[in-house]
Order: sequence, then C-alpha cells, then structure tokens
Amino acid sequence: MDLTNDSYVIVIGTKNFTERYYRDKTGWLKESARGRKFRATAEQVLNHVLPALAGAKPNLTVKVEHREPTKRLRPTTDVTAIRIHRRAATGVQV
Repeated sequence: MDLTNDSYVIVIGTKNFTERYYRDKTGWLKESARGRKFRATAEQVLNHVLPALAGAKPNLTVKVEHREPTKRLRPTTDVTAIRIHRRAATGVQV
C-alpha cells in the first residue's frame, strides 16, 4: 500500500458542492465543484482544509480517500533502435 501524498484525495463539501484536492506529478491540484482545475501550493491546501477540520464552518464535511497512484509506464522500445532511426532520419552516418 502506497502512503505518499499523491495517493490521497481530500474531499471538502456540503450537500450542494464538493471540492477535491490531490497531487499529481507536478504538485497539488484543486478541482472545483464545477470541475475546473487550479494549481495550488501545499499552504493553500492547508488554508482550505484546516478551517473545515476545526469546525469553523458549519455543515462542512471533510473526507480523505486513499487511491493507488497511476503508474507511469516505461516505454518498451529499444533505445538503440530509436537512436539509429534518429541518425538515419537526420542523415548522420552510423
């Protein structure tokens, strides 16, 4: 089980809206109730999560969901074949 930051989704919402916060390969993302995505710093994520956890806003729920991060697939092609193809395409003698 992966327990790194990019394996969690933070869901904040009420009965009328839901926002999601999660990490991708470049940093934190906020997905708004309308589905729009915004980049966020870790401090911005905390500024949204902490008041909800402290109960400063009534009827606000916070859930943290675990998910397996998407695996980055490595290419299965032979690097040597790619180099030879590039040299042939540019006219460089092999």
